[in-house]
Amino acid sequence: MAQSLNTTVELSTPGVYYVGLGGNKIGKFLIGDKALEFYPDNNVEKYIQIPWQEIEQIGANVSGKTVSRHFQVFLPNKRRLLFASKDSGKILKIAREKLGDDKVIKIPTLLQKLTSRFAKKS
Repeated sequence: MAQSLNTTVELSTPGVYYVGLGGNKIGKFLIGDKALEFYPDNNVEKYIQIPWQEIEQIGANVSGKTVSRHFQVFLPNKRRLLFASKDSGKILKIAREKLGDDKVIKIPTLLQKLTSRFAKKS
């Protein structure tokens, strides 16, 4: 039986976890005082719980004032988890409160990466 790490939940919202070649998992995020948690709809027992202290960085693409619905969680050993939620901005805002400003980052978009590479060559 799935047991939440959180004692209080600040945000509960639907979302997607991109597993990779294994497919995507649709489920629900529980963002609380102790961890960022994701529970898949089809099997709640295959949950992901990431305590705040284990997150090295979390970030999303930002264009102007628009935050992408996709965001990444960077863990130790260069592990990266990719998620999506219509409330990614709210998730990142709570993460900023829990982790601090320096651990919530802006990830450059593909267009921004290409532009910076061409600008460096000139």
